[in-house]
Amino acid sequence: MKAGLSYKKREQIAGGFNFVILLLFGLLLITPFVWMVSVGFDRTANVTMPFPPKLIPKHLSSFNFGIVFENGSLIKAYLNSAIVTVSSVFIGVSASLLAGYAFSKGRFKGKKVLFVVVLCTLMIPMEPRLIPLYKLFNSVHLLNTFWPLVLPSLISGMLIFLCKQFFDQLPDTLREASQIDGAGEFTTFFRIYLPLAGPIVATMIILAFIWSWNDFMWPLVVLNDKELQTVPLYLASFSLENGTSLGGLTMALATMSVLPIVILYLFLQKYIIQSIALSGVKGE
Repeated sequence: MKAGLSYKKREQIAGGFNFVILLLFGLLLITPFVWMVSVGFDRTANVTMPFPPKLIPKHLSSFNFGIVFENGSLIKAYLNSAIVTVSSVFIGVSASLLAGYAFSKGRFKGKKVLFVVVLCTLMIPMEPRLIPLYKLFNSVHLLNTFWPLVLPSLISGMLIFLCKQFFDQLPDTLREASQIDGAGEFTTFFRIYLPLAGPIVATMIILAFIWSWNDFMWPLVVLNDKELQTVPLYLASFSLENGTSLGGLTMALATMSVLPIVILYLFLQKYIIQSIALSGVKGE
C-alpha cells in the first residue's frame, strides 16, 4: 500500500513538473505574438518602436487597426489570399485523400515503388523546384495568374503520407463487406471511409491552409501585378516602403495576417488532437 502511494505521488510530482516545463515553453513561444499584438495597439510605435519591448502598451489605441480595416489594398490582398488558399486546400486535400486511400487499400502493380517516389518528394525543398516550375507555367502562359499557386497543391507528399497512414489503421473488412454488397471503389471511399476520416481531414486542412496562406517565395516569383498580391507579399512590400517608421501599423497588419490561421486552428483543434491520438492507437 505504501509502495502504491509512493508511486502515485511520484507520478503526481512528475506530472506537475512536466506541466510547469510545458507552460514555461508555451509562454516563451507565445511571447513574440503577444508583443506583436501589443505594438499594434500602441499608436506611438508609428513614431518610435518601444524600447525596451513591452507586452502591454502604456496607451492602448485601436488607431492602427482602424487604418488596417480601412485600407483597400489590404482587403484586396485578403481576397487574393482567400481565393488562392481555399482553392489550394480544396484541391490538395481532395487529391491527397484519394491518393492516400489508393495507396492504403488499393491493389495495383508498382504501388510500393510509386509510394516511395511520393515520399522522395518530401526531401526536395522548394528552392530547386522554382526554375522548373517557372519554366513550366511560363510555357503555358499562366504566369501572373493564380493558377501557378493552386495547381502544384495537387500533389503533396506529406498530405498523401498522412492519409495513407490514417487509412492503414482502418480495417480492410469494411472494404470487403462493401464489395460483397456490390459497391464500387468510389462508393466505398465516399460512403464508408471518408466519413471516418474527419480527424485527418481537419489536420490536413490546417496544414494546407498554413502552407498556402504563408507562402511567400513562390508568389513573389510568379506574380508581378500588385492587384494580385497575396497578404505576405503586401506585408513585405509595406514593410520595405516604410521600414520602422510605421512600426505600429506594420504590426497591426502582421496581426491581421495571422488571424485567419489562429481562428481556423481554434475551430479544428479538437479534430487535430483526435487525429494525433488515433495515430498512436496501434503504435504504428
